[in-house]
Amino acid sequence: MTTFSVTTNLTRYYFHNSSQIKVTCPNHCGERCSFFSWKYGHYFEFLSTKDLNIKVRCTLCVGEKVLSTFKNTTSNLKKHLESQHSTVKLTERVPPSGPKQRAVTSAEGPTPPKQQKLDFGAKPVSDEELKKLVAQYIVEEMLPINTVDSPSFRAIIKKIPTSVNAELPHRTTFTSYLEKEFTEMERNLKATLNEIDFVSTTADIWTANNRSYMGVMLHWISRTTLERHKVALACRRIRGRHTYDVIGTEIENIHSSYGLLNKVVATVTDNGSNFVKAFQVYHPVTESDDETEEEESSPKDDDVTFSDLSEILSAENESDGQLSLPPHRRCASHTINIICTRDVEKHLTTNAESRAVYRSSTAKCTALWTKSSRSTLASETVEEISKRKLLIPTATRWNSFFDAVKRIAEIPMGELNTLCTKLGLKCFKDQEYQFLHEYCMAMKPLTAALDILQGDCPYGTLLPTLEVLMQKTQAVKDDLSRMTAGLPDAIVQAIQTRFAGVLDDKDALLAAASCPKFKLRWLRDAGRRERVKQLLTAECCTTAPLVKNPASVPSATTSSSQGEMDFFTFEAEPEEETYSAEKEVMDYLMSGYDLQILHKFSSIKTIFLKYNTPTPSSAPVERLFSLGGLVLTPKRHRLSDKRFEKLLRYYNFEHLYG
Repeated sequence: MTTFSVTTNLTRYYFHNSSQIKVTCPNHCGERCSFFSWKYGHYFEFLSTKDLNIKVRCTLCVGEKVLSTFKNTTSNLKKHLESQHSTVKLTERVPPSGPKQRAVTSAEGPTPPKQQKLDFGAKPVSDEELKKLVAQYIVEEMLPINTVDSPSFRAIIKKIPTSVNAELPHRTTFTSYLEKEFTEMERNLKATLNEIDFVSTTADIWTANNRSYMGVMLHWISRTTLERHKVALACRRIRGRHTYDVIGTEIENIHSSYGLLNKVVATVTDNGSNFVKAFQVYHPVTESDDETEEEESSPKDDDVTFSDLSEILSAENESDGQLSLPPHRRCASHTINIICTRDVEKHLTTNAESRAVYRSSTAKCTALWTKSSRSTLASETVEEISKRKLLIPTATRWNSFFDAVKRIAEIPMGELNTLCTKLGLKCFKDQEYQFLHEYCMAMKPLTAALDILQGDCPYGTLLPTLEVLMQKTQAVKDDLSRMTAGLPDAIVQAIQTRFAGVLDDKDALLAAASCPKFKLRWLRDAGRRERVKQLLTAECCTTAPLVKNPASVPSATTSSSQGEMDFFTFEAEPEEETYSAEKEVMDYLMSGYDLQILHKFSSIKTIFLKYNTPTPSSAPVERLFSLGGLVLTPKRHRLSDKRFEKLLRYYNFEHLYG
């Protein structure tokens, strides 16, 4: 049995098998002192002894914190540590030396007395994990699949510690693995869609490298979390002309392949005439239309009509092949972009006050854009003088013309004319420079609304955005000169004309009213607000589940016990409270504006899911095409259409849901 002796200037400590067994007062009074045997005593410095008490100083406190405690107890010191240093990880007193003496960490406190050993050895990666990581890397970085055959890439992979027999497969085997992963992704997606009641799609056609593709994005809202979800549903090759019948057939085939024919509440596309005609021709046939046709075509009892059997059979075959597309929604962002370009330009070029200054100022801006984009010397001159680069307008990019003009208007006129002089261009006049500023001022609300609508927002955002847009556009009218004074009225008139079918649309009104952040607050007219409230109430009555009639519920009592029950008399039971749509709407309108309050109102929640699943813009599918441009590069022109679609969708799915 080993005994360690340690002498200090205060007392003598005795350790027996790493434990203190005897501690006496340092004043040699012969009394035992609990402080010196306490396991956390090293956090205090002994000062003095007076009668039955001792004074110590806390080494953890800032300054001179003197505490007093009895010799035979350490409760005061323990309470001090718990109240003042609860966040510190306390450690027990460590013997000064010895291989078997180690610190014991308490459950409360933080830093061990000795530095812990860190294990830098990486855990071996399994064969399945290795293939999963490489697949994510190749898909997310848009790399060719034959990257796995690259000697340098395989040399890097060999440096990764793997389990026994784990090896990166070559291209053929790795392709099979990607096919298996894609099949699993499809199975999970279909299982998810089986549990969803309302979905919407955005569709468009994209052409690159002399190939055309139909892209479709799927959108839905989770009933439990009310979060929006989207995923790439298809990016299929289209051959031939992009006629309305080809578009309608392809959209229905994509919807039917996932069992979505009765779930799609709307499809959002741009304003292309081929898309518009496809949905006009192949619109869904309603029950009321069927009844009307039957009433009109049913003959009288006295009439006898003979028909050719072959014609009847051929007509039935044609009707079976009739397409039925979901309701159509035009892209609001594309419509606003048309207002920003065509309608605004038409007003500025036809108005006598703005025609000349508009043409001269835009001509000088165009000269700047052309010069800086075609000459590196001119581009360097622009960056040297203005400390920024000019933005070049792009016809296919929304807001690009406004952003380009705004960038020029932000340059001080002195620097702008200096730049024009160095580039050999005509300088801007005061009136032209003023026109650029007023143009940006009048167009700013329009571009802000476009940015809002092309985000990932519900369909209920559309009407409040349009209402506020018209108000903000009219508000800047007083700050404009005669050159652009009529521009706000022209913008508002264009909005009312191009969105005439949406401003009073039932679906759009219900979508906005069922959004908690909007409700009816965006409506300024009291009469219109009351009408939307009644519309919401009527929709709640239609959506609410039917209440069971108590009389229709079978009685649980048997005939033998019926006679006994007739002997008793009971108080009349209160009638079950029936559903009140008016009450639910009133409670909803008086509640908060957080999205999660919809869980308290089942009918309004269903209305929200039904009418807000679509997006007001087709921008999501446009972003899918931007991603496709990174995959379908000229160096990968041999990539098959099916492989391209799978890689694009796999990347989209992994990027969104990892």
